Amino acid sequence: MRYTQLRSFHNVANAGGFNAAAEAFNISQPTLTAQVGALEEEFGVELFVKRGRRRELSDTGRQLLGITTRLFAEEAEALAFLTESRELRTGRLSIGAVGPFHVTEMLAAFNQAYPGIELAVKIGNSAEVLGDLESYRCDVAVLAYIDEDDRLLTIPYRRHPVAVFVRRDHRLAGQRSIRLPELEGEPMIVREQGSTTRRAFEGALALTGTKPRLVMEIGSREAVREAVIRGLGISYVSEAEFVPDETLRLIPIEGAEVYTYAHVVLLRQRQASRIIKAFLDVVHRTRGTVDAMTAAIAGQR
Repeated sequence: MRYTQLRSFHNVANAGGFNAAAEAFNISQPTLTAQVGALEEEFGVELFVKRGRRRELSDTGRQLLGITTRLFAEEAEALAFLTESRELRTGRLSIGAVGPFHVTEMLAAFNQAYPGIELAVKIGNSAEVLGDLESYRCDVAVLAYIDEDDRLLTIPYRRHPVAVFVRRDHRLAGQRSIRLPELEGEPMIVREQGSTTRRAFEGALALTGTKPRLVMEIGSREAVREAVIRGLGISYVSEAEFVPDETLRLIPIEGAEVYTYAHVVLLRQRQASRIIKAFLDVVHRTRGTVDAMTAAIAGQR
């Protein structure tokens, strides 16, 4: 009730009188009088004083007008913010990801569609990203692997073949493709335990009974690449994440399906959020566009 009374006072004060406010805001003059009178009576103050036939603001009224001006300006700003948020002209979307490759592709497409939305990205390992998602520190996660969980909605985004890469002077460098059994006993540099690329590659090795010789375990894709360049062994990588180098040769794997995957993951209870739904729509469009481009390129070969 006090809000209505304050609004009535504010309107009267700005309009310069009760009759003017009644006409300007299409409210009856007795209603305005009753609202302002109730406010004065409740707090024992005089907000307007009579000057002949006119009523002017008292000192208390002038001070209160300064407060209500700020109050209703903040209200207007809040409503404008909510309207823009509803129409996705403003807001913030936080994304957690295990690597920059796929999430950068998604963010570029989302930023183009919704340039007013602030984007925040945090890169971490799977456990960190999933923990941020479950604790609401991020809105959406981009993960390579996810266990079954009824709380989560998982959307497949992309898959990429895993390939072997070697230094150009390695004995395998001249081959157009490689079969996994050819890696038996080969000095191998691997990613850390928990790496989804390592999991996929070692799973495929196990199916063929192949056992390379593990010479080094490194928790960085860039460091693995540097170790191969220095001739310490060979390694493997998702083709999408391979950085070309004149000293390296990427060799596709033949006779086995070895892939890494990217999934967009969110909490099921948050799928109705407008900003999350907008992001998922962009993800679906981006996935479809890239798949169509990939098919077209493959058809030209």
